[in-house]
Amino acid sequence: MTKKNLGAVLALYPSPVVVIGAMVDGKPSWTLAAHAGTVAHSHLMISLVQAHYINKGIRETGKLSFNVVDESWLKEADRMGTISGLKTDKSDAFAWTMGEHGAPIIDCAKVSLECEVDQNIELEHFDNFICRILATWAAEDILNEQGKISYDLFKPVLFEFPTYEYYVTGEKAGTCGKMNQ
Repeated sequence: MTKKNLGAVLALYPSPVVVIGAMVDGKPSWTLAAHAGTVAHSHLMISLVQAHYINKGIRETGKLSFNVVDESWLKEADRMGTISGLKTDKSDAFAWTMGEHGAPIIDCAKVSLECEVDQNIELEHFDNFICRILATWAAEDILNEQGKISYDLFKPVLFEFPTYEYYVTGEKAGTCGKMNQ
């Protein structure tokens, strides 16, 4: 196999699409994000351009939700990445419920994680919020017999960068730690 050096290109994609929710001035606000990931078994990270309106609420309250997008609400989620909370009130974009820990959760999201910010690492005009998971909410119809999320049933949307295309998770490719048995 021959490889070509593409330079310092962000190529760790596709990644799950999430809509981040936070209270800003007493109202929920939402933004679409794909720079999200796992930092440890107990923490997630969301990287948002500092100019985003929602960052104000995240900094002030320290609470936010990660609402994992599937195809059933992709169109509405995508819209949250095309309008600015500075110019448009996005509080009524979704039916929502206040989580037990003070973060707004999107009702139609089959998986939502309620989090609090442990720290913010500012880097190149981005806020990189390191967030402790406080609660994970999952629709009962996507749980398996063991009460865990079944990704055969819940098929989150993935975002591919730099083409800005969405994909849906596919079929199982193997079982971790059992591929050589």
